[in-house]
Amino acid sequence: MGFSFKPLWRLLVDRDMSKTEYREALGLSSATLAKMGKGEYVSMEVLDKTCKYFGVPLHDVVEHIAEPPQE
Repeated sequence: MGFSFKPLWRLLVDRDMSKTEYREALGLSSATLAKMGKGEYVSMEVLDKTCKYFGVPLHDVVEHIAEPPQE
């Protein structure tokens, strides 16, 4: 998997903000939001904007999910 945006989704709930409101506030495309929903990679710029907007560190936005070692 790699990365999860679950911390961001929890943050949005805590801030009483919808994903659409988040996308519009930061000027993100719907494609970027879709990538985040699927746990796909997004640019560091998106992560930076998100951290600055909410005033939080990166670990409050995204978490690393370790993949099991391959045999």
